[in-house]
Amino acid sequence: MPKINVTSLNREFIINDNSGTVFENLQKNLIDWMHACGAKGLCTTCRMIVISGIQNLSPLSEREIYYQKENRLQSNERLACQCQMSGDIEIKVPQPCRLPHLQYFD
Repeated sequence: MPKINVTSLNREFIINDNSGTVFENLQKNLIDWMHACGAKGLCTTCRMIVISGIQNLSPLSEREIYYQKENRLQSNERLACQCQMSGDIEIKVPQPCRLPHLQYFD
C-alpha cells in the first residue's frame, strides 16, 4: 500500500484503497490542508513540495501545467487536489500554504 509522509507535520500514514487525489487521501486521514478553491484546481493553496516519490504521482494536469507556465508552481511542487499516487511519496507544506492553527516542523 502506498504511504504518504508529510514531513512538515511529522505525520506518516498508509493509503488503504489507493484511490482519489492526494488531497482526498489527506482529508480521509484527518490531515487539515489548505484549499481555498474547494480543491478544484483553481488556485495553488493546496500545493505541496515533493521531497521524494514524484515519479509515483500521476502526470501533470492541465491546471498544473498552466500554473507552471505562470511560474506559480515549481518543478518539485504539485497540487494535492490534482494528482493521484501509485506509490510512496514524501511531501511538505510550503510556507505560504501553511494553516495558522497547525504546528509545522522544518
